[in-house]
Amino acid sequence: QVQLVESGGGLVQAGGSLRLSCVASGRTFRFSRMGWFRQAPGKEREFVASINWNGSTSDYADSVKGRFTISRDNAKNTVYLQMNSLKPEDTAVYYCNREAYWGQGTQVTVSS
Repeated sequence: QVQLVESGGGLVQAGGSLRLSCVASGRTFRFSRMGWFRQAPGKEREFVASINWNGSTSDYADSVKGRFTISRDNAKNTVYLQMNSLKPEDTAVYYCNREAYWGQGTQVTVSS
């Protein structure tokens, strides 16, 4: 069974930074593609970023390219999302994803 636990969310002013972490259970973490999604109030969940098993390739939503960076540490079963130059429109609950599994989410609020 896979469990994903996110942390690192919070309240930040526009232009600030946050780093989200997601710790995954399971021995096969290092073989899995991992992703981050987000859901703002009244909106559907949307893709933010993903990273392949060894971190050699990653993908980003156009809205976060150049500002967010996804990375992973397979020795720690952890995937990260470094978020810089945050904007109020980045406010959402951020979810970690692996295949069909989701974390509980962590709230990110960016004030103007």
